[in-house]
Amino acid sequence: MENRKRFRKTMFKLLHKDKTSKARLGLLTTAHGKVCTPCFMPVGTQATIKTLSADEIKSCNAEMLMANAYHLYLRPGEEVLKKAKGIHKFMSWDGPIMTDSGGYQIFSLAALRKVKKGGVEFNSHIDGSKHFMTPEKIIEFQNILGSDIMMPLDECLHYPVSRNNVEESLKITFDWAKRSKKAFRKQKAENRRQKLFGIIQGSTYLDLRKVAAAEIVGLDFDGYAIGGVAVGEPSELIHEVTEYTADLLPEKKVRYLMGVGTPLDMLDAIAEGIDLFDCVVPTRNGRNGQAFTWNGELQLRNAPFKKDFDPIDKKCDCYACKNHTRAYIRHLFNTEEILGLRLVSLHNVYFYVKLIEVSRRAISENRFEEFKEEFRSRYKK
Repeated sequence: MENRKRFRKTMFKLLHKDKTSKARLGLLTTAHGKVCTPCFMPVGTQATIKTLSADEIKSCNAEMLMANAYHLYLRPGEEVLKKAKGIHKFMSWDGPIMTDSGGYQIFSLAALRKVKKGGVEFNSHIDGSKHFMTPEKIIEFQNILGSDIMMPLDECLHYPVSRNNVEESLKITFDWAKRSKKAFRKQKAENRRQKLFGIIQGSTYLDLRKVAAAEIVGLDFDGYAIGGVAVGEPSELIHEVTEYTADLLPEKKVRYLMGVGTPLDMLDAIAEGIDLFDCVVPTRNGRNGQAFTWNGELQLRNAPFKKDFDPIDKKCDCYACKNHTRAYIRHLFNTEEILGLRLVSLHNVYFYVKLIEVSRRAISENRFEEFKEEFRSRYKK
């Protein structure tokens, strides 16, 4: 018992606060290793970062991954993951993994789901089969996954949404949070090193965010996520909500902004006090030929790169940049060769991780605001 208590108390350690912004340096301790924060988590929705191997992700210096319980529940399912002894062995990744409950995916089904008092009934987007997911079931399944950090079932609303709908939704999310916490306490002894975060919803209504934060923080989770942002609202609202909500959260607990974002969005959020990020942008955009660089975004399928024999980014040390040219990668896309989208995805993940590494250095030197604005000045979309 004493060892478990000590692990819980030292899960997140705040190491330094930047003097020019609200940016923070921290150290997150999990059952599968330590994570320096701020940290970007590549998204492996279905236990894979699309087109990339675990070794390739490690070559990018990624410290923690994100996977999705909803998708893994449908495929490969509980039986397979039990036999595999959890997600780490299943996907051959020995570092920390966070799993999302799938609340966003379930609620994005719209016509295919129905919220009930006990949970949510939905039809699989794969074969139409009917399922009923409860907060307790989500915890049980993530227990089978063995993820280092799990998220509770919550209701994520799209923007715009009426105040009345948000108020009713928050009642559901809070009830599910309480039930999730209760189920989490009952999990098997060997899985007690897993951690459970709470999720703060409230759409763009700041006073409702304040109410939600007070309720969720009162349940004493291991960390806190800001949900329901980047769901259709303009950028200025994303950052207003993020900064306001982050200020409501305990200073000594890790703060996670769900589903954000672009390089500029991440830097702004770091300045607002956020510690963890996940987003599909680097790989999704990479599969479409869009590369992120220190000077901005490039669409490598475009004609100007036909005879461009520079690397994607001269300042980058990733495998793609050390071995291939823009002209070659454009050729791969134009001939529909899979290697092209793999190379740009690999570069983008490397870039995202490196951007956060450099951000941590700037925070440690109390110059993060200067670094952020200098990056913004030369970053061309």
